[in-house]
Amino acid sequence: MSNISYLKNLSLILVLTGLIACDNNVKDNINFADNVVVAHRGAFKAKELPENSIAALKYAIELGCTGSEFDVHMTADSIPVVYHDPHYNDLTIKESTYEELSKFKLSNGEILPTLKDYILAGMENNTTTGLVLEIKPSKDIEHNLKMTEKILALVKELKAEPYIHSYISFGYGILQKIVELDPNAKTQYLNGSKSPQELKNDGISGLDYHMNVFKKNPHWIEEAKELGLTLNAWTVNAQEDLDWLLANEFDYITTNEPELLFERIKESPTKDGYSLVWSDEFNYKGKLDSTKWGYAYGFIANQEEQYYTDSLKNARVEDGNLIIETHKEAITNKDYNNPELLKKSWMKYAAERKTAKYTSARLTTKDLASWQYGRIEVRAKLPKGVGMWPAIWMLGNNRSEVSWPECGEIDIMEHVGFNKDSIFGTIHTEAYNHTKGTEKSKSIFIDKPYDEFHVFALDWTPEKIDFILDGVVYNQIENEHKTTAEWPFDQKFYLILNVAVGGMLGGQKGIDDSVFPQQMVVDYVRVYQQKN
Repeated sequence: MSNISYLKNLSLILVLTGLIACDNNVKDNINFADNVVVAHRGAFKAKELPENSIAALKYAIELGCTGSEFDVHMTADSIPVVYHDPHYNDLTIKESTYEELSKFKLSNGEILPTLKDYILAGMENNTTTGLVLEIKPSKDIEHNLKMTEKILALVKELKAEPYIHSYISFGYGILQKIVELDPNAKTQYLNGSKSPQELKNDGISGLDYHMNVFKKNPHWIEEAKELGLTLNAWTVNAQEDLDWLLANEFDYITTNEPELLFERIKESPTKDGYSLVWSDEFNYKGKLDSTKWGYAYGFIANQEEQYYTDSLKNARVEDGNLIIETHKEAITNKDYNNPELLKKSWMKYAAERKTAKYTSARLTTKDLASWQYGRIEVRAKLPKGVGMWPAIWMLGNNRSEVSWPECGEIDIMEHVGFNKDSIFGTIHTEAYNHTKGTEKSKSIFIDKPYDEFHVFALDWTPEKIDFILDGVVYNQIENEHKTTAEWPFDQKFYLILNVAVGGMLGGQKGIDDSVFPQQMVVDYVRVYQQKN
């Protein structure tokens, strides 16, 4: 072979190698970020960018979102364009040419982006953020299918398949057409009318429903996971809603607030390897879920003045919250002159009163659910007034065998109305309890406990128990590794929620009868445990 022939062949090899390398770079250039954040219509809000603009897409990429969602229509001359509404500057997109539409610019000066320009912008300097392409349906089915074909052909032409995170649509026929044209494409249905099994049967990859659909059909969450479908929810912006989706380990969350969602990810127990094992979000009405909660009845302890009932007046679910409500009202004491109680010094008062002056509720998971270690979170607003004594607390499962305080007690939150600016977290054990004055307890300032929700939490491991208010640890109890007298916390505990009136602690400064009725309002109760 001559030197010239050799050089020609070498040049050809290098060119082919370069082409293959370029092709591989296109395909291997993106690896979707390992987070759940999908910026809705791009990350537009914080910088006041136009929705669905290339600038909003670029900012979503800059933030490192796993996906950036955008909407696609098709013009009368068959050009897919990126815009949310079917009308643009009083022109109907599907009835107008792109030339007509492009005369009007977005608020930041951008020309209305074609899908081609948008995808090319999304492929440039992007290694993390997938394109979540929503195809907007119209009543014209033929137009919908033609648009779908046009979009997939363009994606293929641009070799942009690796950059397409998923195709989403309210049009079920559109998704079915995508599955027919590209069985490997990821698809998510937006409408919320199909069960996970129906989607699985039709080859749809996942659910992208409004959050309220999942709250009304919570079983769909686990069903989707079992079927291997992806879970997404739109368009979620409130902190408490973002937290709920993170707690339920959704694959994706579509939001106008990607920055806030990144902050909530940092605060979520799931980031530390915790998984939600039990919860009540109170997304029902009336009586409490009897598979999760039981009731206490009558007078219980601590010389408290309230009589516990299971009446809807005292405990009910409404407007997505648990309400524990205290009332000043007379009620007959069923244990009046009970001989067994009269024998017990600490319960004698419960048999000496013919009537009670107040009613309330005490709810418990005893014999229904209990846990050894984990993170317990309760989001609640507290009742106010001198004499109120709300509590969120736990007792050891072995209480009936060894009694209190040997069983152990963990007071996640206690509050007394005469000290309105603080809550406290406490443990009671055989060695450390209030009858000996040795209980381990600390308090923390709380701002607006009656007007705003706060998250009262406990992080409990074999080595320590942390008491937490709104993400701040204010009391830590360490395992001294002595005996169960000091640390009875290597067993299962059940949960109790109640509002007491008066009593040895709550009643130290009397009871203000003018404040009744009063409520403890609970948004949710969640229990997490380590996945292992």
